[in-house]
Amino acid sequence: MPEQPRQHSAVSGTAPVETRPHPADGRDEAARTRLGGLLSREPTVVAAGAPVLAEALAEQAVPVEAVDWRPPSAAVADDLATVLGHPGHAEANAVAVQRMLTARPYLVDVRPAREVLGLEAGAFLHAGPPLDWDRASGPMRGALIGATLAEGLTDGPEEAERLLARGRGAGAVALDCCHHHRTVGPMAGVVGPSMWMFVVEDMEHGGTAFCSLNEGLGKVLRYGAYGPEVIQRLHWMASVLGPVLRAAIAKHGPVDLKAIMAQALQMGDELHNRNRAATSLFVRELAAEIAEVDGGADVLRFVTGNDHFFLNLAMAAGKAAADAARDVPGSSLVVAMARNGTDFGIQLSGTGDRWFTGPAGVPDGLYLGSYGPADANPDIGDSTITETTGIGGFAMAAAPAIVRFIGGEVSDALAATQLMYEITVAENPVFQVPILSFRGTPTGIDAALVARTGILPVVNTGIAGRVAGTGQVGAGLVSPPAQIFTDAVTALAESVARPG
Repeated sequence: MPEQPRQHSAVSGTAPVETRPHPADGRDEAARTRLGGLLSREPTVVAAGAPVLAEALAEQAVPVEAVDWRPPSAAVADDLATVLGHPGHAEANAVAVQRMLTARPYLVDVRPAREVLGLEAGAFLHAGPPLDWDRASGPMRGALIGATLAEGLTDGPEEAERLLARGRGAGAVALDCCHHHRTVGPMAGVVGPSMWMFVVEDMEHGGTAFCSLNEGLGKVLRYGAYGPEVIQRLHWMASVLGPVLRAAIAKHGPVDLKAIMAQALQMGDELHNRNRAATSLFVRELAAEIAEVDGGADVLRFVTGNDHFFLNLAMAAGKAAADAARDVPGSSLVVAMARNGTDFGIQLSGTGDRWFTGPAGVPDGLYLGSYGPADANPDIGDSTITETTGIGGFAMAAAPAIVRFIGGEVSDALAATQLMYEITVAENPVFQVPILSFRGTPTGIDAALVARTGILPVVNTGIAGRVAGTGQVGAGLVSPPAQIFTDAVTALAESVARPG
């Protein structure tokens, strides 16, 4: 088995050295083994904190492993002590992550948002923490413009923009974030009443989660494009794709998404930016039923030509699992992690529906065609629900080919997954990484561990163009702002310290 990530203390020292057992001769064999190893092999020196020790050893040609460690900031140290020292903290996290791990998400239906979410004309949902038009980024504005056109509320982009800019009051549209409605949306994540939604039920805990249907890549609504081809595709999805899938699921019965996701991880997906295997498995599961429905051939052509189709199903499955872990008093488990193109926000199990937000960063990655960093919008989308539940960036070691899409080397994918074990509280026994000897993916981000170690969750993501209407310009990696985790820990400390 490969060596598991070692836990290093806050001081420099010597890491344990693997040794072979010595023949038994009446002495304490374990002690003799340890002594023999120290005497027969070069010690491995691990230096943490200030670099002076590592530099001094390196100058003497002594092998040294430098660990990037620093103490938590003084501003959060007391709050960390309050949270980590609370008698019920460990048990609260254990309860929350167990709910997350035991969720059993099944696709049970596909229905319009007006039916399952109660959206009325002029009401729209969006990705990330709450946002209004004045603070919306280019791709978010583009997606909202496109949604008003698709819903028939306006005749052109200029009129749509005026309608959206009115704010509250008569004749204005109503905006709210997807997470407030048990929903997740990729990238801009805009959902209008006529859009069809995947309906996913957690058969273990009884929750329900929703996600829109995936349009594909390039110039699509979720990346802020709103040209005629975008609106035409949305109308086809509402009139053909959604009804065909609904009829097929009615014939087939509920689809076990967790089983598909587990198998896809064995086949090279990480279920955020790579969904080729999962999409193929999903099509195989429903192909016969789809083929029996009028319009099924067109649907099969569309889905099989869209390697990202399963992403939205993985997101809805992740939302169902994360919601199962909510509302455990004292838990520092992250149950939502989302971006709206302006803010990056998280929610904790132990702090209810409160958002902790900071500026969204621009992903670092590969760009399409002539696009470059200057064309990129800050990070956007609810798809980080995948990382929240132990897949996506946290499972990149299962999908080394992902580096061809987001940049970097295969070793970077392996290192990303291994590092995430340091800030999570469990390993998923169902989602396993073959190259790590089928070790479970790191699952359950602990905000207290993030604040304590300074290690930030790794997210792989698409990159939207910053100008409304541009569409996708690339894909890459991004991390949340560190401050949102310290803010969350402070809020949790206040709640656990409050009497009663």
